Amino acid sequence: MSAGKNTGIDMLDHIGIEVRSYAQSKAFYAELLAVLGYILVEETHGWCGFGPPGKPQFWIHAGDPAAAPMHIAFAANDRDAVDRFYGTALEAGGKDNGPPGVRDIYHPNYYGAFVLDPDGNNIEAVCHAAA
Repeated sequence: MSAGKNTGIDMLDHIGIEVRSYAQSKAFYAELLAVLGYILVEETHGWCGFGPPGKPQFWIHAGDPAAAPMHIAFAANDRDAVDRFYGTALEAGGKDNGPPGVRDIYHPNYYGAFVLDPDGNNIEAVCHAAA
């Protein structure tokens, strides 16, 4: 297996977890993460995202943490890397959870692909650069 070269971007783009009480967890993480310099950046579609200004990286959503799979998004250098990630994941036994493509619900350059790992976790590769 050949490895792709990462050119210095952060490995993780974002992560999402389910929480039992959205309001309680939102307040908890807002207070806790402020100590580290992070803020509530965005709320959308039942999720709220914390991180540095302009870049939500840690997301929470109301649900059952014990029953819900985790969502982890890896940062990709370019769209070709997202495509290769998706193909490799399927060849390695992952299951399709959304083929490579633009997800303009997030922003016009959000290009991602989603697969389920062997344990059902939603694993994504995403590139935010224009085509």
